[in-house]
Parts: sequence; structure tokens; C-alpha cells
Amino acid sequence: MAAPGTFARLAPGLLAGLAACSAQGAAGPAAPGWHGAKAEMLADDLMVVRAGAAGGAQVATDYATCAAAQAAQARGQGYLRHLRTNIDERGGVWRADAAYLVSPEPPRGLRVIAAEAALADCAARSIPTV
Repeated sequence: MAAPGTFARLAPGLLAGLAACSAQGAAGPAAPGWHGAKAEMLADDLMVVRAGAAGGAQVATDYATCAAAQAAQARGQGYLRHLRTNIDERGGVWRADAAYLVSPEPPRGLRVIAAEAALADCAARSIPTV
């Protein structure tokens, strides 16, 4: 049997080790790094968004969509139609260059985005909108 007090001396170290494992396991995958997004109107109804993020092509694409939804809503346009997205990766940063048509009413097309719904999704997924 262990000498009295042995467990008392070991307990702080054991608990610290367990806490470290628990904290590491709870953290999960690293959050994407956001490298900025900029929306630019090329015409009254044509918007280009450039966004950069670490974490992959889809993360950068989603970030561009969130920035586009915010920019459209700020201009009083409730809808976007996705036209295209070009993706590039350099040094672990994925860059999305996306184009959208913006309008106050739902446009014709298959890739229609309601700005308000997109912004709610962005907030739920902790994706910045600027």
C-alpha cells in the first residue's frame, strides 16, 4: 500500500494533466484565419468580392458570400445571384474572387441568395461579414 499522503502529493499533477487533455480535446480544429474581404460595385447591379481566408477553398468562398450579402443589404439590395468564383491559394491563404448580380427582388437563376438568410447563416457559423 502507498505511504499516507502520496496521493495528496500526486493529485495536483494528475489533475493538471487531465485538465490539459480535456482543454485540448475540447478545442477541436483551429478556426479559420480571416484575411479581409472587400466588395466593389462594377455597375449598378454587378458586384465583385475578393476575400481571403486560411482553412480551404470553401471557407474563402463562404467568406466572400457573407461579405457580398452584407454589402448588398447595405445598398438596399435583398438578393444576389452568384455568377462565378475563382479560387487561388498562396502560402496557406485561400483567396476567392467572386462576382454577383444584386437586386431588390429575387433574380432569375439557379444560384439565388437571399441576403438576410445568408447573413443569419454567416452569424450562426461565426463567419465575418466585412
